Amino acid sequence: MRCVITGGRGFVGTHLDAQLRAAGHQVTLLDRAEFDVADRHSVDKSFASAAPELIFHLAALTHVGRSWEDPAVVHRVNVGGTHAVLLAAEQVGAHAVVVVGSSEEYGSVDPGDTPIVETHRLMPISPYAKSKVEATTLAVEFAASSATRVVIARPFNHTGPGQATNFLIPALAERIRNAVSEGSHSIMVGNLDPIRDIGDVRDVVRAYIGLAESGENGEIYNVCTGVGVSVLEIANMLVSLSGADLSLEQDSDLVRKVDTPILIGDNSKIKARTGWCPTIDLRTTLQDVLTSG
Repeated sequence: MRCVITGGRGFVGTHLDAQLRAAGHQVTLLDRAEFDVADRHSVDKSFASAAPELIFHLAALTHVGRSWEDPAVVHRVNVGGTHAVLLAAEQVGAHAVVVVGSSEEYGSVDPGDTPIVETHRLMPISPYAKSKVEATTLAVEFAASSATRVVIARPFNHTGPGQATNFLIPALAERIRNAVSEGSHSIMVGNLDPIRDIGDVRDVVRAYIGLAESGENGEIYNVCTGVGVSVLEIANMLVSLSGADLSLEQDSDLVRKVDTPILIGDNSKIKARTGWCPTIDLRTTLQDVLTSG
């Protein structure tokens, strides 16, 4: 099939592109160099040229911490971009659109409410999370009246080879590599308490493909492992995998001013609908991040 990936040259997009091409699909990557996702005319023109049957809408400003710096720009890209993509998808007669949301939409969750199901209340606590809630709402509403099937993926944290070092795990891996090369005996860390559900990007993009093929119109699906791990455990595992003798030192500059304490998802819904399940264990993922830098 003819596929379009918005944000296709980013971390997740490159992994999705590779899997789609390996399956024999024709893929067009649309990123900042090709179009402005929040400009309707730009999106319409790009989609008309590509004539996609399947659309994977990944384009977004995704850094939670940085979203506080300019919430208006985050809203324009994440909400306005989703609106433009949905309208353009319908105009070209696409069969399906997978809109990628975020587990950050759930916000602050009581530990007793984990693992989190898709019907859990949404309590976003950052401009990024709020923009994703609005984008998801748009997608659900659009699905109710459009001939194009719209499916919403709600991924929890994921990492893997190629992720930028302004995200937690690649940043830790880079500090470890630098410490080893410089002969240092410690690395700086932020808040070690948050617990996250960490998936591998290669599993996550498989989930997106499965949702494009068989996700139900207007439905939201968690993409997650169902297992929680603390930042402390992640940091210690990375240090152990590196073989280095390093201690962890907290740096207040690395601590987010607002941080969700715990996010662990329930993946029963996507498993039941598509048969998807994660296959890559966390140690393998962390090892691949550590050695890919």
